[in-house]
Amino acid sequence: MNYIDLKDKSLQELSELLKEKKVLLFELKAKLKTMQLTNTSELRVAKKDIAKIQTAITAVKAN
Repeated sequence: MNYIDLKDKSLQELSELLKEKKVLLFELKAKLKTMQLTNTSELRVAKKDIAKIQTAITAVKAN
């Protein structure tokens, strides 16, 4: 996911996407704790996606 893809979305779309990514991160952390997560780099990607979405939300609110 690139920031360029996010900057044209509305605040509501970004909020829904943020919620989905946070749920995904929660699920990945649960899998990590139960030793079911094989690719731990997914955690880093999910966290970065959340940060990008939050940055886009901040930019939308500033305008």
